Amino acid sequence: MITGMIDSHCHILPRIDDGASDLEESLEMARIAFADGICNIIATPHISDGLFKPEDISNRVDALNRHLVDHHIPVAIYPGAEISISLDPSLFHHYTLNHTKFVLIELPHDHFPSFTAKLLSWLCAENLRPIIAHPERNPGVIRNPGLLINMLHPGIHVQVTAGSLTGDFGIDAQLCAEFLLDSGKVDILASDAHSSGHRPPVLSKAVELTSRRIGHQAALRLVHANPSSVLTGEEPVIPRLN
Repeated sequence: MITGMIDSHCHILPRIDDGASDLEESLEMARIAFADGICNIIATPHISDGLFKPEDISNRVDALNRHLVDHHIPVAIYPGAEISISLDPSLFHHYTLNHTKFVLIELPHDHFPSFTAKLLSWLCAENLRPIIAHPERNPGVIRNPGLLINMLHPGIHVQVTAGSLTGDFGIDAQLCAEFLLDSGKVDILASDAHSSGHRPPVLSKAVELTSRRIGHQAALRLVHANPSSVLTGEEPVIPRLN
């Protein structure tokens, strides 16, 4: 069993977005995560309009951590957000992952915005480090992965959903995820979990599949060393395979 994994994209906070519906589901998600070998989780509620303030997210994370201790569930939660690419760019620095320079950016579900490369470059110039969430599920990237690959440089990172590699999001997302993985463009695997049932916080099956494609140590880096760098804000971060 793989232990000590870090899930850097998880909708585990209760009653804040389309993730955990209540505290009991949050606790059950944490139990599932721990049983899968996950010990640290970055809570990443959807942020599209700035309605939820960073202080609110941090307070909810603190409350959930207290409940986890009370229920003897050895998983630690850290504050973060999944930021819509359409959010006012001036607000991005308020919603970093665990108060670091890293920001998790979500593309639209139906297209690849023409301004994406320009925005990511602007964020890097502002000393932020964008992580693109689940690009393998974006129809524009599925049709033409070069849209994504051509804009990548050492300051821009790629996070693939574990469920994409296991086929949970369909064959197109799976093939795109495998292509990005084989091309050495994937920096992090995360669950993007939303519940304890339909989309639970599990990584181990995807790590096993990834190990077969790129080797065990390289696969572990996607759930250990790389997300650890995100969690702590260390630099240099996330060396790619090529």
